Parts: sequence; C-alpha cells; structure tokens
Amino acid sequence: MLRTNLTHVLSEQEHSKLLQENDNVMICCGRMGPMCIPVYESMEELEGEYKNVKFADMEFDIPDSRVIRNLPECRSFQGLPFVVYYKNGNVVKATSSIQSKEQITEILDEHFGKN
Repeated sequence: MLRTNLTHVLSEQEHSKLLQENDNVMICCGRMGPMCIPVYESMEELEGEYKNVKFADMEFDIPDSRVIRNLPECRSFQGLPFVVYYKNGNVVKATSSIQSKEQITEILDEHFGKN
C-alpha cells in the first residue's frame, strides 16, 4: 500500500466501485518515487478544496492496476505516475510524469468546475 493519506484503491473491484459512487474522480497510479510523491502531496492539499472530487491512489505494480495501465489514454505513457481523471465513469483526461499543483488545479477546474 502506498504511504499517502489518500483513499487507497487496492483492486479492480474497488476501482469500479469508486467510479460508480463518485461523479468526479482523480486517481494517481504510481510508486513512492521522486516523480510520484509531489503529485500525491498536491492531491492531499487539494482534497480539502475540491469537495466535489474523490482523490485516490493505486499502486502501479499490483496486477489490478491494469485497469489504469491498459487504458487507451495511457498506452503511450512512459513515466510514472499515471494520473487519470474520470467524470461519470469516463476518462476525461490522463497525464503521466510529475505534475505541479498548478497543473493539477488547471485540469480539475477545466473538467470538474472551479473550486
């Protein structure tokens, strides 16, 4: 399990349930590495500001993370983490590699409405 204060998605079933129960979801699929940790930290900070978004993480190396790794939107990604934004169960944006808090905020505002 990743050492973050985010909701941990540990299985394909939990991933599906998360998308069914929340209209707006941001999932960061990665490891506890130098490109991923800043994204988790930004998500933890933004979680209190964006009450309409469910923030979660998923370990990249577990078999069930294929629900993110195998998405068409992630097929060309080469750097961790893979970050996927869902609206009503559909992918609206996917990014890879390190993202600043400002970049994440811009995506959240564009797809889920301003805070």
